[in-house]
Amino acid sequence: MSELRFEGTDDYVAGDDLTVAVNAAITLERPLLVKGEPGTGKTELARQVSAALGLPIIEWNIKSTTKAQQGLYEYDAVSRLRDSQLGEEGVHDVANYIKPGKLWDAFEAGQKVVLLIDEIDKADIEFPNDLLQELDRNEFYVYELDRTIKAKHRPIIIITSNNEKELPDAFLRRCFFHYIAFPEADVLAQIVDVHFPGIKQNLVREALTQFYEIRDTAGLKKKPSTSEALDWIRLLVADDVDPATLRGDAKDALPKLHGALLKNEQDVHLFERLAFLARRQG
Repeated sequence: MSELRFEGTDDYVAGDDLTVAVNAAITLERPLLVKGEPGTGKTELARQVSAALGLPIIEWNIKSTTKAQQGLYEYDAVSRLRDSQLGEEGVHDVANYIKPGKLWDAFEAGQKVVLLIDEIDKADIEFPNDLLQELDRNEFYVYELDRTIKAKHRPIIIITSNNEKELPDAFLRRCFFHYIAFPEADVLAQIVDVHFPGIKQNLVREALTQFYEIRDTAGLKKKPSTSEALDWIRLLVADDVDPATLRGDAKDALPKLHGALLKNEQDVHLFERLAFLARRQG
């Protein structure tokens, strides 16, 4: 296979530093650890790398209860015991009770794949360390089968984290790291254009001006993300909102369709108080 290089896609605005990070991880054959605020496109990056390189993607979505072993395989001893009591055929073949995990699927795929390990920081703190050897060697041993599962084609591994907890140093040493910073206004405008071709530019300007003012408001508990900005602008377009009304409401009223941007009652009350004070001063 010729050298794989990611150059972005028509559907995903990737800055130069991000494409460099992806290609460095591919060259080093190390996992790419991507951190950033929720909604900055970390998960979508893996899907776009898959699309751009023409490779299948395998997604492992991590939860607080996920164990590293589940990524390798699970042995259903309870079902095997039940079947033995019922005299089921095939009970003597332990392979019938082995469920391959996402790493197994990626290692045994017939071609190179993109493996997404999404939101690794949701799991127990020991989770990353439990995967060190498997990610390093691209193989693991199945005791029940007395068999080693080795990667036929080393997968491109992209790991995302919302930075909810610190990851172990030993794990970090094995990754190429990239932090996706929140996009500047001009980059976010490009992202908007990708999602809404032909959108009125005066609406984009007014919407993004107000969006960044909201994000920069002191005391805000949860800053709106890129994905929430896109949802909000989509609603503004659907309602055919006049850009002038956005400008008029910016100081003395809650933002239009604020439910797309403000996601808790504290932030809504904050903007209600600010709007009240602005009207009072006016």
